[in-house]
Parts: sequence; structure tokens; C-alpha cells
Amino acid sequence: MDGNERRLGDRILGALELALEQKHLDVAEHLARALEETLTRFGGSDAVDHRRLSSGMVQAFERLDALRRQEHQVT
Repeated sequence: MDGNERRLGDRILGALELALEQKHLDVAEHLARALEETLTRFGGSDAVDHRRLSSGMVQAFERLDALRRQEHQVT
């Protein structure tokens, strides 16, 4: 396990990607909130976060939005 895989956010991202792959929207929603929480955890609520989202995180959030649209589509 390399250094990046030890971070909680990276592990949550991996689980989020799996939930998206399996189209488990409810689980993906919870994992996305958990991932967001890990990203804002350090520094407190008033801190400005200068970190950028990784491309993997951006793609996961885009896939989540697409799954939301797909699941809530009226047929």
C-alpha cells in the first residue's frame, strides 16, 4: 500500500467508484458526503482549503451526477 492509499479520502474514493460502477445510488450518495467531509475536516469550518480535487474525485462526482439524473429520470 503506497502513501496515497493510506489516506481515508483515497479509500472512500475507491469505495465511491465501486458504488458508482455497481449503480448503488444510495450508497454512492453517502460515500460522496463522507468524501466531502474528509476534504473539509482539517482546519475547521472557517479555513480556506487550497487543495485541488484530484481528477479521480472530479470524475467520481461527475459520474454521481450522471447516475442521479439517470435514476431520477421520468419514464
